[in-house]
Amino acid sequence: MSDSNSSEPLAGSSFEERSPEVDLVGARVFGARPLVRLVVILLGLLALTIYTSTLPTVLVVLAIVAMIMIHELGHFIVAKISGMKVTEYFLGFGPKIYSKKFGETEYGIKAIPAGGYVRIIGMNSIDEVPPSDEERTYRKASFPARIATSAAGSFMHFLMAFMILWSIFAFVGVPNANKVIVSQLSVFSNMATPAASAGIKPGDQILKVDNKTVTSWSELASFINSHSGKQITLEVARGGKDIAIKVTPVNAKNVQEDHKAIYTGKKPLGMIGIVLGYGTSTYNPIESIAKAGSGIIAASSQTISALVSHFSPHGISLYASQLVHPSTNPASPGAQSRFESPVGIVRLASQAVHSGLETVLGLLFSINIFIGIFNMIPLLPLDGGHVAVAAYEWARSKKGRRYQVDITKMMPLTYAVFALIIVLGVTALYLDVTHPLGNPFG
Repeated sequence: MSDSNSSEPLAGSSFEERSPEVDLVGARVFGARPLVRLVVILLGLLALTIYTSTLPTVLVVLAIVAMIMIHELGHFIVAKISGMKVTEYFLGFGPKIYSKKFGETEYGIKAIPAGGYVRIIGMNSIDEVPPSDEERTYRKASFPARIATSAAGSFMHFLMAFMILWSIFAFVGVPNANKVIVSQLSVFSNMATPAASAGIKPGDQILKVDNKTVTSWSELASFINSHSGKQITLEVARGGKDIAIKVTPVNAKNVQEDHKAIYTGKKPLGMIGIVLGYGTSTYNPIESIAKAGSGIIAASSQTISALVSHFSPHGISLYASQLVHPSTNPASPGAQSRFESPVGIVRLASQAVHSGLETVLGLLFSINIFIGIFNMIPLLPLDGGHVAVAAYEWARSKKGRRYQVDITKMMPLTYAVFALIIVLGVTALYLDVTHPLGNPFG
């Protein structure tokens, strides 16, 4: 969030100055009719993603971009309600593709969809604003209005995180170790698997084995292993019905996979050729509210601890070591402890898509929690810096005389923080390109 002249925007904002020259350059590059230009670009991108089979991944990336715009929407709504003048609300940066002005605010899309911004006039004491607009600046707003406007972006991230987690608990389901599911059937090179011959199918939930309730996959595996050559009865849940299936485990010594023996031990080891996994459980929508709230608290605590660790002397030293001597093992603990660039996030999105809806939602949840907390660090140009300035001005104001911070004295620190963010972004990009992390989802 920033204004048209501000040198210290909130996270996700831009320093661009509008000018006829810039708009003309955008028009020459992207065509003459803005709306037609936008439609053609979107249709072209859609066709490309379908042709390259990347549509699911692109949809996840677009969801992340949408989260950033909802962040900016939080600033926008509170600023409007508070009577501040908002001049722009844009997706992306760079040349303008399409825009439309409604009232005093211009809405639009720019060429580089790497975030978005909202502009509010008079964000600090040095911003030049026409006298007629002075009373509608951010700096003239009440203390509660300034705090609410600055914190609204992170609030939206926590709101989105809550809704995502609530949806997982209420509708998608969370892993339940007590529900044993047949994930897939194995393939033997030299015989049909007993499971396939008996009619067991992927997705079956195994309820009982020889009338004994199954409460974990290890318990079931042990039972099957100890019954080589002996018929057992599995009770499975399929399509809302319970089905009894008789199957006889074979001795693993006689089984080959990829034409190689899979077991050479002397003791018989029964197997039926199934890969086991956990099922999921859902909760009623009311119960899911409390569980989502607890999940938000736990995830926030973990994120804060991780950030403190990253910026501790040990964390900085570890990160510097990764840059100088990148790990050859992407799955090592040291290699996993780092920030992700847009390239890394796209890779994560692709990996999450292949792992299922629950994983995609979990990724979006984690991103919301991280941005919501990181953005409230009390340093400019982050939103938390604007909250800290507003709180300091309120504390220094006395007897109706309003104190206002000389923002020029804070600019060296602001530039240092901005430079740090750039360095983190560039180094994370370097690591993501040269030494990508392993798949954390499987």
